Amino acid sequence: MLLKTIIKETVSLQGFKIESIGKIKGALLVELMPDLRYNPLCGRCQKPGRFRDIRPQRHFKHVPLWNIPVELAYCPRRVSCQDCVGIYVEHMPWAAGKRRMTAAYACFLATWARLLPWKQVAELYHCSWGSVCSAVRHVVDYGLQKRDLSDLSLIGIDEISRQRGHNYLTNVYDLKTSTLIWSAPGRTKDTLADFFKLLGPQGCQQLKGICCDMWRPYIDVVQQYAPQALLVFDKFHIVSHLMSAVDQVRRDEIHEKGKDHKNLVTHTRFLWLKNPWNLTDKQKGRLSTLEKLNLKINRAYLLKESFRQFWEYKTKGWAARFLKKWFWWATHSRLKPMRNFAWMIRRHEQGLLNYFKLRIDNGIVEGLNNKAKVVSHRAYGYRTAHMYITALYHCLGNLQMPKLLHRFV
Repeated sequence: MLLKTIIKETVSLQGFKIESIGKIKGALLVELMPDLRYNPLCGRCQKPGRFRDIRPQRHFKHVPLWNIPVELAYCPRRVSCQDCVGIYVEHMPWAAGKRRMTAAYACFLATWARLLPWKQVAELYHCSWGSVCSAVRHVVDYGLQKRDLSDLSLIGIDEISRQRGHNYLTNVYDLKTSTLIWSAPGRTKDTLADFFKLLGPQGCQQLKGICCDMWRPYIDVVQQYAPQALLVFDKFHIVSHLMSAVDQVRRDEIHEKGKDHKNLVTHTRFLWLKNPWNLTDKQKGRLSTLEKLNLKINRAYLLKESFRQFWEYKTKGWAARFLKKWFWWATHSRLKPMRNFAWMIRRHEQGLLNYFKLRIDNGIVEGLNNKAKVVSHRAYGYRTAHMYITALYHCLGNLQMPKLLHRFV
């Protein structure tokens, strides 16, 4: 097979043809020229325009052939477009926008960048880190333009820590498809408001259910832009608050009773926090012994286990009756952390009970947040929030890739 045939099979050359193929400084140089049977297309609207002049030669990196660098060389024409009312560089179907690489090469690098750190991809294919970054940006920009959010109805909202110093990203996920649909730095009202502005009034109106934690800025924004959507507080965040309250009871009791009590309950933290069926035989035996000592932590443990019944109800009415009963138990337990937790769920009772109208939670979101952290750890962090968000879109957004003549990976 001739090299010219291989290039034609892997590069979109509609309206162009190969003039020559040579080797310069260890790289294959493919020189292209226009096919005069076709009119040049406007680079903005891709409609035929009138030839104006020729620009200097540009080189475009292509996918290496047997580890031999390949470059396309072409002198782009400028066209006068009546529809765009101006003069623009012609459309070159192989180019990745204004980048000095082909669309095929951009997709090739971006595909590997989903699996490996960007620096490692650059070292494998003998290019710069900036080339890999540019390729990922090209693919992400294309995917964001092509995605369709018209069927978006159930979303989960959560924040993740980007680096030390309370630097957060607010992420919005589609609970149906388990994909990231939006991310921005910060966790303020303005941050989340930008997402609803992106959806627009019609997109906000289509939302049926929104799951988030009990962070007040998120609640206010959701009620402002999507009041018709059912706001459900995340089950896992509520259980996390309950666990923190139980552990705080243990800490307070140790502080109150001193060193002897600390020696008694040492290494027992997870006895009180784990599910009973996950305890080992040794842990079960020690827990049985501690339960006979009438400890405060044991009362907190019993409250925690009784709260498990709340999630098992089928209807909102029965769940509300149980919550009222459990609230009385907790507020009369003489345990401050449990009392504080009880008042917290009383203040957010409606969002808690909405779970029985629409059983959604952020379990999927927590899993995707873990994947987002893996993306960061794999690269040992990103210097800027913008680059981290680009990487998250690329790995978690399930975005459409540009269409190519040939699949390289």
